[in-house]
Amino acid sequence: MPRKNVIIMGAAGRDFHNFNIYFRNNPDYNVVAFTATQIPNIEGRIYPKELAGPLYPKGIKIYEESKIEELIKKLKVDEVVFSYSDVSFEYVMTKASIVNAAGVSFRLLGAEETQLKSSKPVVAVLAVRTGCGKSQTSRKIVEILRKNGKKVVAVRHPMPYGDLVKQRVQRFASLEDLKKHNCTIEEIEEYEPHISRGGVIYAGVDYEEILREAEKEADVILWDGGNNDFSFFKPDLTFTVVDPHRPGHELVYYPGNTSLRLADCAIINKIDSADLVNINKVRENIQKVNPKATIIEAASPVTVENPELIRGKSVLIIEDGPTLTHGDMKYGAGTVVAQKLGAKEIVDPRPYTVKSITDTYKKYPNIGILLPAMGYGKQQMKDLETTINRTKCDTVVIGTPIDLSRYIKINKPHTRVKYDLQEIGSITLETILKEKKIID
Repeated sequence: MPRKNVIIMGAAGRDFHNFNIYFRNNPDYNVVAFTATQIPNIEGRIYPKELAGPLYPKGIKIYEESKIEELIKKLKVDEVVFSYSDVSFEYVMTKASIVNAAGVSFRLLGAEETQLKSSKPVVAVLAVRTGCGKSQTSRKIVEILRKNGKKVVAVRHPMPYGDLVKQRVQRFASLEDLKKHNCTIEEIEEYEPHISRGGVIYAGVDYEEILREAEKEADVILWDGGNNDFSFFKPDLTFTVVDPHRPGHELVYYPGNTSLRLADCAIINKIDSADLVNINKVRENIQKVNPKATIIEAASPVTVENPELIRGKSVLIIEDGPTLTHGDMKYGAGTVVAQKLGAKEIVDPRPYTVKSITDTYKKYPNIGILLPAMGYGKQQMKDLETTINRTKCDTVVIGTPIDLSRYIKINKPHTRVKYDLQEIGSITLETILKEKKIID
């Protein structure tokens, strides 16, 4: 039988993992191309031969997703595999319709087909959308595990936007490691919070190798999810975070709905700033989709350095980039603090944007007057810095998970907002970890 020609649609993450686990050494398939979207400047590369394996001695080309119909015809494709996250059901089925109309099959790989088994217990932290609060949940779980004598190694969902061979297996244990690996702002936002608390976090491209390295120094592996994707590792315990600021999204976004159905415990976060009617709607939806899941309610209390820089001031608010772009959030921690402390005005940065930041607003026009902390590479980081410094305001409010001023120069007063997870009620992360025998 001839090998079946396949295109994998992706965004430099799940697509590479699906290839490595399911297709790389599978003689029944021939992956003729990847396509790329969501992330700037990731198309036009090659998935290198060093990672692609002996069936692909020339590597595999990565094209813009917009060329999918042309590629299906040109490369005589038999099947297209959709492999990226945080998109609506309508979006996924529109892609399926395009592919089906071009005459070929459309496929979604499932958890059992793509999850690796670890020799160590795995705790997975997922979400139904980008920006629900996975990061603070992961930090809290690591804290609990350490308090109970466990050595924890976190493994982050991939963000390999640079040299894929060099990024095959990455270990981060110090701020110097961030420089060594030429991390983008998006990567730093995920790695720095673990490092600053004395932790170790792995990421990269080849998650079989990453897992085996992490197992050498861990009692427990923490899967720190990306977007709303499900875990690359088979978990012993899954937490899925749900956001009452976007009620209903847990039912109609892929693969967030999958992540909710996989949950042992669903966390309704941000109840301190959400409407009661939306909290109840989210709770009802959890019980409808996954009635066996335990529900934890949690708040995300925010604190701010130098609150006097916000009161009565005109402020530029910078929020996490992916949360505002494909996460569709209209505000974040910086916005909450600015409103709470009585900022005179939230300044619109759009008249001051340059180059790739201008392009971001064109691609995601619903961002509004917040500034997404976009930094997919040095040039975009420079564009972000220029935009911030051109914007006329009294204060810059940094609502990202990191101290952005450490990585770009800000020419005006700035202050940072921080937020952590706080469980409400008697059911907590620790009680669930004990119930599942992750800790005694």
